[in-house]
Amino acid sequence: MAVFEVLAPRRALRFGRQRRWVTNLAIVATDTLLLRVVFPAAAVGVAMWAAANGYGLFALVDAPVWLAAVLGFVLLDFAVWFEHWASHKIPLLWRIHKMHHADPDFDVTTALRFHPLEIIVSMLWKALIVVAFGIPVTAVLVFEVVLNGAAMFNHANVRLPGWLDRALRLVIVTPDMHRVHHSVVVRETDSNYGFNLSLWDRLFRTYTPQPEAGHDGMTIGLSEYQSDAPTGFAWCLALPFRKAVSGSAVTTAAPADPGSVKADREIA
Repeated sequence: MAVFEVLAPRRALRFGRQRRWVTNLAIVATDTLLLRVVFPAAAVGVAMWAAANGYGLFALVDAPVWLAAVLGFVLLDFAVWFEHWASHKIPLLWRIHKMHHADPDFDVTTALRFHPLEIIVSMLWKALIVVAFGIPVTAVLVFEVVLNGAAMFNHANVRLPGWLDRALRLVIVTPDMHRVHHSVVVRETDSNYGFNLSLWDRLFRTYTPQPEAGHDGMTIGLSEYQSDAPTGFAWCLALPFRKAVSGSAVTTAAPADPGSVKADREIA
């Protein structure tokens, strides 16, 4: 995806790659080390433990493995969508999650930029779902691989042909679809929560096809942090503990090139 971004970029980056990439990659390295300590075997290990002890709804009803795997994959996808939605609605969770949104640019490394506290909360939530339903180990492994791959795809700064974007977003979240979620416009930020399957946003009416200002005219990040400060590693880790900064609520998009907006609407 990083190579794809160089070959077919969607937008020009405001702050470039050097400092941002060092910070975002340092964050994912920190997250990985922390997970190895707290959850040595991650969600797959939880699934193995649940299976060995016969825990979960699927085990209780003796569901066929293939059915439990398919349903388990879909359940986990919804669980991640719901957690993401809740992270925007519950103030304490938002304090942790907003580090992800504070990135002033949007590219493949944004997919890796989550506060260590959010990684722990996310893993606890997934572990609860895995144990409650007894989701098969293989389904959990496949889901984790797909989730991480999908996140890097839909956060990538890449330009897809309009026909391909329209076709893909009927099933999965595309970069143009998820980029809307990283807009400074509040009503756009509060939409398109999906990371993999796109059906949840359509089902719960949180789907926004395109940004009002167009993809070239939209502003990425949070209105209160429109500087290079969010590209610093220490700043990112400290953000949940900082006093909340009241940015002006953005309710209308900035003016954009009419041709760009028209093209985006045609894609939608």
